[in-house]
Amino acid sequence: MSEQAVRYQTKQAGFAALIGTVLEWYDFLIYGAAAAMVLNKVFFPAIDPLMGTLAAFGTYAVGFLSRPLGGLILGHLGDRVGRKEVLILTLFLMGGATTAIGLLPTYDQIGIMAPIALVILRLIQGFGAGGEYAGAVVLSVEHAKQGKRGLAGAWAPMGFSAATLLANVVFFSCLSIMGEQVFVEWGWRIPFILGSVCVLVGYLIRRHIVEPPAFEKAKAAREQSSKRIGVFSAIKRHPREVLIVIGTRMGENGFAYFYPVFIMAYLTTGLGFPKSTALWGVIVACTLQLIAMPAFGMLSDKIGRKPVYIGGTVLSMLWLVPFFLICGTGSFWAIILGFVVGLGIAYPAMMSPQASWYAELFDTDFRLSGFAFSRELGSILAGGLAPFICTALYSWSGHWWPIVVYMCVLGVITLVALAMGPETVHKNIEDNHQTITQ
Repeated sequence: MSEQAVRYQTKQAGFAALIGTVLEWYDFLIYGAAAAMVLNKVFFPAIDPLMGTLAAFGTYAVGFLSRPLGGLILGHLGDRVGRKEVLILTLFLMGGATTAIGLLPTYDQIGIMAPIALVILRLIQGFGAGGEYAGAVVLSVEHAKQGKRGLAGAWAPMGFSAATLLANVVFFSCLSIMGEQVFVEWGWRIPFILGSVCVLVGYLIRRHIVEPPAFEKAKAAREQSSKRIGVFSAIKRHPREVLIVIGTRMGENGFAYFYPVFIMAYLTTGLGFPKSTALWGVIVACTLQLIAMPAFGMLSDKIGRKPVYIGGTVLSMLWLVPFFLICGTGSFWAIILGFVVGLGIAYPAMMSPQASWYAELFDTDFRLSGFAFSRELGSILAGGLAPFICTALYSWSGHWWPIVVYMCVLGVITLVALAMGPETVHKNIEDNHQTITQ
């Protein structure tokens, strides 16, 4: 392949990672925003508002239960068959479930079957998402040259930023145009149905991607040796790395859903702010993320993945108390500033270097399955439970201090796991595959 063709595939892989991750996070963030504003009324109308929010966040957490299974199975297929085929499959799994949620009858129409169907669709959505992000990162990182893998890995985290921005712009636009009554009646369906557009765009891009050289090299070596990789081989080969990924996910993934999901509900239900206040905070912060993600990715190529990750974790923890104090002022612009620092600067410093670091931790033969399974297992323990636990703590105490303690505990776990992990910025990812038998 010519140098020009290599550069083209590298750019295509990065853009494919961006689009797919937009869909993954759009799915989950649309649901998170809907859970905080609408789904408690549409699917759980028989209970009081706070308990309805808890029930909606409970179904939100259910979507995370199937993510490790999806990461294990889809990641295994990606390591054996190819990154491209699995990434096309994840698009249709996630996008199909998201669109179906937008068409789902409500509790008033079909009774208890409505929340049951909602849970089933969330499980399908989570299964597909379990292989999406890791596959997108691995595809872009394996196509990148050494010394630029941090920047390449930032394409997928940028998808998080774009998806959060897109999801909240769509919600804000629909809510503003329709008004709250119409939005609750049927307008909430539109953001879910629009997820099908991401599926189409993602498919048109991903069908032209070729497999990365590192994967082709590892696959050829396996075929010559007639050795096979089992479903659990990644866990057996890299038990330490799996634990490191789970640990480092706790703080990052907890903060990922702390601001756009829990704080959304806290400001509206707890403090009585207009829904637009939290939406604007998320929108401004995620616009900044589109610059911060590649910037921190490039910085991690210069000084290492771990220093950048540690800095983001510490800043996220230190900003918790000032953020809640800012919320108590009632100032719109002060709250916007709170989101900018917490979600626009501190969080990208964790998310961006994490992508390439996770890909570099695992050998090529186990890269996608090891990355996907351990990352998504961490999602259950962190982001999947964070909005529910934060809401429950606030309901119990009536104050934000237990939430600060809880989020700091997640941050400390991340710092400990980071201390246990190696620095991988100079690792040659093409020469480290070690196939094992099952």
